[in-house]
Amino acid sequence: MGNSYAGQLRTTRFEEVLHNSIEASLRSNTVVARPVFSQLYLETEQPLTYNGRTENDDDDDEDGSETNSPPLPYQMKTPPEGCCTTDGFCQAGRDLRLSSLASDPLDVSAGFMLVGVKSPSLPETLLVCAVDRRFLPDERGHNALLGFLGNCMGCGEKGFRYFTEFSNHINLKLSTQPKKQKHLKHHLYRNNQGVLVKGTPICWRGHDGRMRQTVSILPEGHVASDEPPPNTAPTLPLHTPGGYTAGSHSDPVNLPQVADAPHPLTNGIHVAPSVAQPSLNQSGPGRPSATGSHANAGPPKKRHKGWSPESSANSVTESAVKTPPSSSASAASSMSSLLTNGARSETAAPLSSSQASLTPLSPPGLAVTIPDQLLHTCRLQPVIFKGHGSLPQLTGNISEVLLSSLLQSCYLSSQTLPRVYQHYGPSPIQPLSTEMQILLTVYYLVQLGPDQVPLIEDLEQIFMRSWRESHLSEIRQYQQPQTPASQGRHYGIETSSILPGLPQHLSLLPQSQQPLTPSQLPWLAQLAASSCGEGVVVLGEKIGSLAQGLQQTVSRLMEGRLENTNYVAIIVTVPGQETQSCVVVTGKHQCRALAESMYSPNEGLKEINHQLSLGAAQELIHYCNSLGQDGDLDSLLDSATLDSNEPSPLSSCLDSAEEKSLKTTHSPKDTPSPNNSKDSPSPKGRASSPKDTCSEYSVKWREVRPIQLAVARKLLSHVCAIADSSTQNLDLGSFDRVSFLILVPPSEVTFQQTVFHLWSSGVLQELGGLDQECVSQREAERYVVKMDQNAQARIENLIQEAQSNSYTLYILVRDAPNILILHVTSFPFALQTQYTRISPYNEIHWPSAFSNDVDLYHEKTRYFGVSELLESTRSGSSLPLMRYDSSFESMASALEERFPKLHSSVIRTTVLIQHYCVALMAASGKIGSSHNLHKHTSVETLEIVQSLLTAAQQCPTHHGHMVLLRIPSQSLAACAHRRLSRVRRQLGLEDTFEIILGNPNQALSIGQSFTDQIKTWLKIQDADWVPQTYLELEALPCILILSGAEPQGESMPRSLKYCDLRVISCSYLQRTTLEQELGLAAYLVRAESRPPHNPGPGSDLLESDAEKLSSTDNEEEEGQENGDSPLSSSQQLQSCPEGGASDPFPAQTTTSPNVQKGTTDTIQPPSQSQTQLQPQPSQSFPYPPTPLHQPQSRRQHSKSTSSGSLSPQASSPHLSCSWARGVSRPPSVLLPRALYDIMTASDSSGLPRCTSFLPHMSVAWASSFRPLLSKMMTCTEQSLYYRQWTVPRSYHMDNSNRTEGRSDNFHPRRLLLSGPPQVGKTGAYLHFLGILSRMLIRLMEVDIYDEEDINYSCQAEGVLYHPSNVSWPNPDIVKTMPFDYTIHDPKYEEISSVYCPGYKSSADGNPVRQEDVYLRRRTSRIKLSKYAAYNTYHHCEQCHQYLGINPRYQMYESTLYAFTFTHLLLGEEIQLYFIIPKSKEHYFSFSQSGGQLESMRLPLTSDWSPDCIKSPIFTPTTGRHEHGLFNLYHAMDGASHLHILVVKEYEMAVYKKYWPNHIILVLPTVFNGAGIGAAHFLIKELSYHNLELERSRRLEGGGPAGDVWPFIILTDDSCVMWNAVDLDARNGAVEHAVSLKHILQHMEACPDLAHYGLCGVRKWSSRGLTDNKLREPFSRGHLHDFLLLNVDRSQNVQYDQNRFTCHDVDFTLRLHSAGLLVCRFNAFSVMKKQIAIGGYRTFIIKTKTTDVPTSVGPSQYICAPDSKHLFLATPAQLLLEKYLQHTSQKLFPHSTKNYTHPVLSVDCYLNLGPEVTVCFVSSRPHSVNISSTGLLFSGLLLCFADSFVTAGFLKKFSFLKGATLCVISADRSSLRQTVGRLELEEEWRFRLSDEFQTANAKEDRPLFFLTGKHI
Repeated sequence: MGNSYAGQLRTTRFEEVLHNSIEASLRSNTVVARPVFSQLYLETEQPLTYNGRTENDDDDDEDGSETNSPPLPYQMKTPPEGCCTTDGFCQAGRDLRLSSLASDPLDVSAGFMLVGVKSPSLPETLLVCAVDRRFLPDERGHNALLGFLGNCMGCGEKGFRYFTEFSNHINLKLSTQPKKQKHLKHHLYRNNQGVLVKGTPICWRGHDGRMRQTVSILPEGHVASDEPPPNTAPTLPLHTPGGYTAGSHSDPVNLPQVADAPHPLTNGIHVAPSVAQPSLNQSGPGRPSATGSHANAGPPKKRHKGWSPESSANSVTESAVKTPPSSSASAASSMSSLLTNGARSETAAPLSSSQASLTPLSPPGLAVTIPDQLLHTCRLQPVIFKGHGSLPQLTGNISEVLLSSLLQSCYLSSQTLPRVYQHYGPSPIQPLSTEMQILLTVYYLVQLGPDQVPLIEDLEQIFMRSWRESHLSEIRQYQQPQTPASQGRHYGIETSSILPGLPQHLSLLPQSQQPLTPSQLPWLAQLAASSCGEGVVVLGEKIGSLAQGLQQTVSRLMEGRLENTNYVAIIVTVPGQETQSCVVVTGKHQCRALAESMYSPNEGLKEINHQLSLGAAQELIHYCNSLGQDGDLDSLLDSATLDSNEPSPLSSCLDSAEEKSLKTTHSPKDTPSPNNSKDSPSPKGRASSPKDTCSEYSVKWREVRPIQLAVARKLLSHVCAIADSSTQNLDLGSFDRVSFLILVPPSEVTFQQTVFHLWSSGVLQELGGLDQECVSQREAERYVVKMDQNAQARIENLIQEAQSNSYTLYILVRDAPNILILHVTSFPFALQTQYTRISPYNEIHWPSAFSNDVDLYHEKTRYFGVSELLESTRSGSSLPLMRYDSSFESMASALEERFPKLHSSVIRTTVLIQHYCVALMAASGKIGSSHNLHKHTSVETLEIVQSLLTAAQQCPTHHGHMVLLRIPSQSLAACAHRRLSRVRRQLGLEDTFEIILGNPNQALSIGQSFTDQIKTWLKIQDADWVPQTYLELEALPCILILSGAEPQGESMPRSLKYCDLRVISCSYLQRTTLEQELGLAAYLVRAESRPPHNPGPGSDLLESDAEKLSSTDNEEEEGQENGDSPLSSSQQLQSCPEGGASDPFPAQTTTSPNVQKGTTDTIQPPSQSQTQLQPQPSQSFPYPPTPLHQPQSRRQHSKSTSSGSLSPQASSPHLSCSWARGVSRPPSVLLPRALYDIMTASDSSGLPRCTSFLPHMSVAWASSFRPLLSKMMTCTEQSLYYRQWTVPRSYHMDNSNRTEGRSDNFHPRRLLLSGPPQVGKTGAYLHFLGILSRMLIRLMEVDIYDEEDINYSCQAEGVLYHPSNVSWPNPDIVKTMPFDYTIHDPKYEEISSVYCPGYKSSADGNPVRQEDVYLRRRTSRIKLSKYAAYNTYHHCEQCHQYLGINPRYQMYESTLYAFTFTHLLLGEEIQLYFIIPKSKEHYFSFSQSGGQLESMRLPLTSDWSPDCIKSPIFTPTTGRHEHGLFNLYHAMDGASHLHILVVKEYEMAVYKKYWPNHIILVLPTVFNGAGIGAAHFLIKELSYHNLELERSRRLEGGGPAGDVWPFIILTDDSCVMWNAVDLDARNGAVEHAVSLKHILQHMEACPDLAHYGLCGVRKWSSRGLTDNKLREPFSRGHLHDFLLLNVDRSQNVQYDQNRFTCHDVDFTLRLHSAGLLVCRFNAFSVMKKQIAIGGYRTFIIKTKTTDVPTSVGPSQYICAPDSKHLFLATPAQLLLEKYLQHTSQKLFPHSTKNYTHPVLSVDCYLNLGPEVTVCFVSSRPHSVNISSTGLLFSGLLLCFADSFVTAGFLKKFSFLKGATLCVISADRSSLRQTVGRLELEEEWRFRLSDEFQTANAKEDRPLFFLTGKHI
């Protein structure tokens, strides 16, 4: 039915998609909202190719057959009678032909677009119809929904839902199944004249015709490959319109984003795209979104052979472009420039005979013949850029012509600009016309300089600006309003009519005002070209076809008529035909640059090796060997050679087969000849002389700098944020140690320097608890892994170790539940894509050390990076630190023209090494001055060598400088090393400086004499010590030849003076590539000793340090203050990030040959170790650097150099050591001219050009139409920019991280630390490991109350009632034990003691307010055991289900149940509420009818299970929903238990939120202001009522009623751990941690447990085991905090519901007086955690008039009745308790400090303060009381006296004269009744003024009390 898509519904529900789309639309400022329904489908899979062709290709000539089988017959439905069946007309008889409707006004419904339908019977025209745009793909073949919805534009009938039905209506008359992909062929739009014309083809599968894979025969030995070669950079092309990098002359501000870019063409044929484009709702003004976008591709065709669900969208592209050069195209590539940005791709490829046959043919007879000897004759390989129309067939010598579709792709891309506005319906906005595109192209080529190479980004920006300015008014009507803030950013629309990059007189008027006709185009283009002479030639007039124009161009090339022409633009404007065009590049420099840019970095290195292996460079070497009239280099060297038998360095280089081999390894170091020491002593001998010492030399290990400490703490805060988040992905509390593995790039030097930093940091000692002497540097190697072939095994071993050590937190670049991933890099761009696994909130950016020139971290150092290098080029006062060598560039350019077949790197390296050789000869003094050697080298090179040779002569110990010579090709580097080493030997300079070959695959190797010299400087005694890092080469005069495709994190010493980058490649313009190279020169300079402005007299001419004085910090600051500087030092990354150490990502993709693809998803080595071995500037030299004199500008040294500069000079009077003078100055950087121009140029946003390039080779631009980075962007905003506008390539580890229905598919434990190169990141993350370990130890510790029991009698008890090893108490023995009335819990140190006849109190102390006790209680830090209770911050993997968290992080469902019971004491019904999770409903019984809660199930006494606790656990709590220790999973050791939280009603919601899987008992509303007594009262009464219900339920079931378990657990919410005491025969009592399960099961197993009313355990104390009192295993006395209560036996003893304090003391006394046994198990102890938040002891006393707590003294807690007093908003009972506590010494004056005359308290215990003793008696019959015979009481306290208190009862007791009476009642009436009933007036005297009430308002029901004196 035409709907045969293979798209699949997403797993996300439609409602979620709809919601997300609406939300995104509301948040976005874009002009277009993405269709909702397009999110319902997965991305399409790309069809596979086979033999160069897609298996499910459509073919215009094969009637849509999808396979090789015959097409299926199809019979169309017979049309109704009377209907029109004429071709080109609909069944209603209306004309549908485009030729007929071209000028007619057509009514197109909103959301529809006009489409041209191809009819088999009318091949010459298209039929016009309107189709809903949702069912059509965009330019990349994406976002097409299943089905069809079309309207007939003839008769106007609407709503055709099936394409079969619609094809019948428009009379297509098909013989095959109707398919919209087959017949909907072209978009239609109206041109400038308003005529409806055919537009771009509809791209159903990313191409509109046959896709051919063309692999040409590669010249010069190139071999085709199907996979990216190992140890190389990725080979996907980066020059195609997957995204355009903004050019330097334009600023696409306020770009309307288009979801997709058009497809690049190969010979006019589309190639399938390979990356998804961002959704439309993420474009537009404002900041970039945080999470990028995830676009949807349109579904592919029906599945059949060759297609599989797993087939990658990149399969076609990758196979087509693996081997350059080829002619296939890829929309995944970045198209960042014609010259630069990566792999040799399809954009330009040499044609071969096999390729020519696949090229679309022009009409017969129009082929173009490429003549033989084209390259030999013209000395260039021309590049043909396809433009408009198909190129003619090329025949003949096509291997010497390069073909590129890049320009054509750019043209097609510009056609999509208006598409973004078509979503609103028909739009008058039209794309740029073909003529305007061609004219703008000519304008752009005209304004290019003679040495400039065209950048496609510039042309794209010109197109975009021209289009936008032509339709400015139309565009504005679609723009959404912007805030002033957003307009000020980089998205604001510009209204300038001047096109950047074009002269003002060439600026165009709006297209709508001045349309450009084909007839005007040729002469306008020629007029524009005339302004540049012969630089651009336009062939337009009298050119009838592209074939004719190309043939003329080739002829002119062969005739030499285009010698001064760089570009030939061919324009064909034949009447009646569409305009055609192409551009031929004929400039030698441009052709070479374009050809070499088509190589990937790895392929470029292979090409170099190939040329060297064939000896192609031999002619060049011999040419450079000749010095003209000054002789031959070999002969001059021979004359200076000490050993005449030494072979010539040039003749020996590359002559032998061994040296020609591409497998060259490091050559053995040159052994110094014994004869060389006769002129000068050996370095070892010189350095060891006692009088030859350098006082300025000082190398010290750098401590952790303040900014590194700040970054480490920032890392730690992010880790804590992950742990604190609700996702519960990291439970720091469950780890007790830290382990780690550091993954580094595969560089031996980087590996060794990381090992050294790790070893010297002390982290291993801190993490492992080892002594410093026990950890060797060899042991540190276990923690560092090179990303080579052995890395995977090391990582897997650690993963297995992590899985078996769940209590260890591992820091690794790998995923596991207890592994934290930390990426450390200088270049985070590869990790900031649309599919990144790192949350933007988990990025840590290196902070700026300076703000307005204020040292924020007191660093006393200033980072000198790329921004400062750039600033030095703008200072103008002196020579910049970053510059290019014009002499070298001119010589290299001349040789590039002479040797067109050689790779430019071969030529430039050969020239450079020759310069160094000549400079060594000139500076050595061995060659006579008559040879004028300085003419054959550059001034820059001569000065580098001169400084190298003379620096060591100025220092007594021969300290010198390092010269870094960067040669990426290892073959060229090895050749350079051999050549320079032989020249050095022949000149007798072997002891003066070392030449080091830096190969990333090999260890550092230097001569033994230089090793001895370093050991002497560093005072190293180890005979076997050798330097392993470049940092250890500090002050060694040397030339370091650093090879490798890219730097890999090697840190350079501070003695680095020159960074020679003149031969690095200019072909790969990624931001990371450039900044990696420049980062080698990154430096930390001393802030107070910055280079001075102007050199002064008295300087050392030999030092030639003018380049180091060129950029002063004062100038830097002025530039920043004036806004001139494009970058400030505080914006290292966001504006112009520093180059330097190797990027972490390419470690596995570009340099690790043996890491499998599956590993790339998990391996992410941290980048670059930072320099830790640094001389301390403040220690190195006490004086400021001496200003140096520069006699003349370097620019004037073109031909000669002062002879004085070639001979030794007197050293500085201040500092004799040249190294000390230069150690605080950044190195000079020499760049190729092309890179220098790019780095110093700024784009339209004011940023350096490098920031607009593709950020990294492993990513691609998501869209060509994107804004530029803004100068004002922060690091975070820059990250969001790349997250929105880049996508990973197929080989990127994040490529598979494409979310379905979610946009936050981030790894929960992955962090990114980014900072400039060499800034100190290694030191920061190593310190982070240390403080993380310390924090974990701190998290595993809690503050435990550690207080010794109080109030023990001075006389030790000598009676032992139970044997010390007995397990359970004997009730008969317990009855004989005296009850200990004395309170021993130290928390009650400041309350009234309970009178006990035999107790002798100690000396009285000073009274302390109880509020102050909490603050000064003694605690100890104790490590948590594995049986600890936890709060809500603990969420390990085992606890997820216990806490109510399922894998999708959704809370468990729970139900609210009401439970009502009647209590006689309260006289009313009590209604409670239970919140019961579904998972806990089995603990309860419900009615079968209504599901009402009936009871809580209780086990039988006879039940027992080893994994079950019988007693329900009740924990009353308030204010501790986060900090309460309610997680008993580990404490119970996995045992099943019933745990109920008892909370107040107003806290119900918050406790339910934090503890969703806990049963919650909600107290009635009236108890919201009650104390702990009310909670315990209701728990106990509810439990007894439930016990009765369970007994009834058991009786109904036929079971025994009395066998129901009657015990409950009452526990405090701060009980954290439990301990048990074991008796050891040898060591005595030993206490150890046990589980709560162990204690409860032991107590529940007590044989006579039913005889006890209350059991408990003791409070833990660190000194508890040393006391004699603990020898008795059981005791009778007060119990606190953790109770096992028998609710059956204690039925008649209730907790006082009104009590706030000391309720447990009161309850225990009444329980004992009732005759119940109270037993404490002394073998067990409970640890209580100090929790400073919440709890029942936290009460605020405030007034009624305000809610603000006020300072109210205890005397104000009471007042006289009916008086005007400040009422308090505090419960009356609390006021009474507090008043009695603090004022009892006034109320009971005879009781103060009078233990022998206590206050008699009847039926209750109240705290009267620590100075008053209370004697508790019970008035109940048969109660157990102390004997009061002969005891005189100093007071009487009657609190709510009930009927058991009678006058006769009171008369049993005797009182002192003047003793105080206090009677407390609920109201004044009951107070008087009590006085009368008890006949108190007979023995007590009362006054009216002795009546008081609590300071409560009447409605708050105050309490009243009366005082009196005993008569």
